[in-house]
Amino acid sequence: MTSTAPTTLRPESLHEARDAVLDTPGSLGITGAGTAADWAGRLRDVDAVLDLSRLRGVIAHNPGDMTVSVHAGTPLRDLQDELAEHGQHVSLDAARIADGATVGGLVATADAGPSALVHGGMRDLVIGTTTLLADGTVARSGGHVIKNVAGYDLAKLLHGSYGTLGALVEVVLRLHPTPKATGTVALACPLAEAAGHAARVLESPLEPTALEWISGGNSTSEPDRLLVRIESTEAALPARIERVVAQLGAGAETTSDDVWDAHAALVRGCGDGAVLRIGARPSRLPGLLAGLPCTSVTAGLGTGVATVTVPGTAVAEAHEAVHAVGGTSVLRRRPAGLDAPAWGPPPSALAVLNAVKAQFDPDGRFGPGRFDPWEIS
Repeated sequence: MTSTAPTTLRPESLHEARDAVLDTPGSLGITGAGTAADWAGRLRDVDAVLDLSRLRGVIAHNPGDMTVSVHAGTPLRDLQDELAEHGQHVSLDAARIADGATVGGLVATADAGPSALVHGGMRDLVIGTTTLLADGTVARSGGHVIKNVAGYDLAKLLHGSYGTLGALVEVVLRLHPTPKATGTVALACPLAEAAGHAARVLESPLEPTALEWISGGNSTSEPDRLLVRIESTEAALPARIERVVAQLGAGAETTSDDVWDAHAALVRGCGDGAVLRIGARPSRLPGLLAGLPCTSVTAGLGTGVATVTVPGTAVAEAHEAVHAVGGTSVLRRRPAGLDAPAWGPPPSALAVLNAVKAQFDPDGRFGPGRFDPWEIS
């Protein structure tokens, strides 16, 4: 017996999105561009899928205030192109932006990139949201307030919620000036040595925008490398790059900014393995990674965030290792046929997560299964 494919609802306005939620009595999955559709727990069978990809475009851009309000289905790469005309950008460089990831999807999956070292993730860049709740309530927080949900910062609750608390339909973002010039220094070295270099760079006045160690394992002939990115004015960049090279010492050299494309490829994963996103205290990250059977790694030695490719059979083991050092992990890509947990052991705050879910979605309509095997209902 085959299951019937769920109805796909494609609203083109906030009003239509609200009607779609109200007119669908059962469970709902929420999607945008679909670039993270297989991340986290598998969506269980739902009655309908709310596709917000037609809710796109800039609502209001205030260049003087360095803010922009956009529909959540707007691809961030398109928004960046529009903002570039004003010398501004959203300071986020997640790998899947190039694949068309939307503003709402990047918030919902808590995705970020190397520049999170300085600018943080979406939770730090979002200053206002408009969200549809399961009962059709339009809840706004930040900016022009129509209705606030007392006691909750909606933007931070929705960050990493994977569409389980509400449907994000509008977002207000903080902007930054587009860098005048960027440069990257690379140093071939093993992880333990890179961690020492990273600590000294972070203690110095060099102010890197990104500090990442990458390893392609057996999938590439490129050496393991520490990458340091500097953003500056065109006049000041050469001197700042020279200071980074001097700080890192023998073997350090400037390299093309194209190396960040290689970094993004490793974030997507190498070969047929499973991809895990890991977060841990930066001081514990090198030791944790050294004990995992990784075939590729990108490690933010200042942020404590890493993306690793491991054999599918090692996913549960990796989750346990991350949990043992007080970290978090989530599955981002499954090889075909892999039956492995999307999340590690339940966090100590599971009761709080369940209470928040009950407050926002008491009937469990949104995103069933996204946090399996945790029992969030």
